[in-house]
Amino acid sequence: MDDATPPVAGDDTAAIDGLLLESLKALAAAGEVEVACQLAGRACALYRHDNPRAWNRFNVLLHRLASRASGPQQGPGRPAG
Repeated sequence: MDDATPPVAGDDTAAIDGLLLESLKALAAAGEVEVACQLAGRACALYRHDNPRAWNRFNVLLHRLASRASGPQQGPGRPAG
């Protein structure tokens, strides 16, 4: 299911997920790709075992955003490499 597809009537969880997905896309578009990836990853973790359909929607978004992410930054406690 494409994440732009409207949820089934009465399915509050799917409606909230749709809002969250759109919010994460907007966050990424505003230059906060790393934060959007982290939040999408947390949603994936929450849904992984209990809601495969929702997990898939967030996983797809996570992978799309990850290709735009800058990756881990070198800093204290992180080896160069």
